[in-house]
Amino acid sequence: MSRLQENLTKAEGYLDHFKHGVVANRIGGEDVAAADGATFETLSPIDLKPLARVARGSAADIDHAARAAKSAFAEWAAMPGTTRKKLLHKIADAIVARAEEIAFVECMDTGQALKFMAKAALRGAENFRFFADRAPEARDGKSLRAEGQFNVTTRVPIGPVGIITPWNTPFMLSTWKIAPALAAGCTVVHKPAEFSPLTARLLVEIAEEAGLPKGVWNLVNGFGEDAGRALTEHPLIKAIGFVGESRTGAMIMRQGAETLKRVHFELGGKNPVIVFADADLERAADAAVFMIYSLNGERCTSSSRLLVETSIYEKFTALIAEKASRIKVGHPLDPETVVGPIIHPEHEKKVLDYIAIGQAEGAKVAAGGTKVEGPGGGCYVAPTLFTAANNRMRIAQEEIFGPVLTAIPFADEDEALSLANDVQYGLAGYLWTSDLGRALRFTDALEAGMIWVNSENVRHLPTPFGGVKNSGIGRDGGDWSFDFYMETKNIAFATKPHAITKLGG
Repeated sequence: MSRLQENLTKAEGYLDHFKHGVVANRIGGEDVAAADGATFETLSPIDLKPLARVARGSAADIDHAARAAKSAFAEWAAMPGTTRKKLLHKIADAIVARAEEIAFVECMDTGQALKFMAKAALRGAENFRFFADRAPEARDGKSLRAEGQFNVTTRVPIGPVGIITPWNTPFMLSTWKIAPALAAGCTVVHKPAEFSPLTARLLVEIAEEAGLPKGVWNLVNGFGEDAGRALTEHPLIKAIGFVGESRTGAMIMRQGAETLKRVHFELGGKNPVIVFADADLERAADAAVFMIYSLNGERCTSSSRLLVETSIYEKFTALIAEKASRIKVGHPLDPETVVGPIIHPEHEKKVLDYIAIGQAEGAKVAAGGTKVEGPGGGCYVAPTLFTAANNRMRIAQEEIFGPVLTAIPFADEDEALSLANDVQYGLAGYLWTSDLGRALRFTDALEAGMIWVNSENVRHLPTPFGGVKNSGIGRDGGDWSFDFYMETKNIAFATKPHAITKLGG
């Protein structure tokens, strides 16, 4: 039996978890059907067959979950940080114990390759451990002295929060948002993306089985126009953490304005990888290929624009095209697969439409550019490289969110910087050069929240994660996460008598 067949057999066993009845919402520690009985199907992008029927939440379900989160908040917020630390580590242990199940379900639900999803659950456990270790100090502040006064700052959890996560790497991104919220002492209402809801259900089950009190973490499945909107408008929800498209982020901001919601947005990107002639070209090529074709190109930090110094443009793009043409497109549970099927037929159409747009604009397809007849007949698209492109083309300006790379030449450092900044986004940037002075100048002027020099995206959990311009508001990671999920107080103590202005005396 092949490895793929072995994995398919295992996946069928894991998916049985979801095939009996409807995958319910989880509210107040109980399985709850949608208030109006509505459901929806989640499809596998491999063969477009249903994986499960899922409760479709509405405003009534969000209200139920928000009230459960509010009821659980006082006790959870008062729990000592050391106790929360132990509990979050237990959740991490339970994630590791079920890592294969999580990975296989995620592959079948999203189309992402096992090569990458096998690590997603372990990364999720790392997120829980990282924030667990910081829970005891989450409330710590500063002491600030002034003449005749001693100030102490402290932080307190903001209250019940709403978390809205995307469909591309849903398990890992759910842990990235929810772990710091729990460590801070917040309670949670989580609405996962409707295209890939299954591992969110596994995650809340794991947390409760590890001992998380009822109502601290509530899960409501549904669509943005009903469940999502109700969550962003609900008066009991004090903040919204959202990962997704920039246009949706703007909509959420409008919806939350009436209740003065605090928001953290991780939004779209059109991230440049800038390659100068003095770079290590083989390493730069490997990094550029990894950052656009891993995870099917469905990642906010993908390097979807390739800016290359003119003197090496032909050589370098030929190297990229050669590497892209050798990438295996196939079933996500095949250990050799790099690019699996695109998440959903709607998104596959978007990606293919952009490929057609690029050709109509005059760009040249140097690799890929077609739909692939992959196993199961699902949403497979070949890793694609456009050359002979310019920065005014739609394929250079708009987020495609698929395995499509647009290569643009530049003459010098000034033009490279101008091209890199000339988009509405500013999430990430990748710079390849051996000139330290250039690296310092360029990164100082590059409009991006995160920049890697001579590296692909290598995350260090204590560092800030987030973008500028249309790529987001706020930062995750390390103490920055606590800044979002907590309110800061200042308490001032008079240390000696001081003159008080007398009125009416």
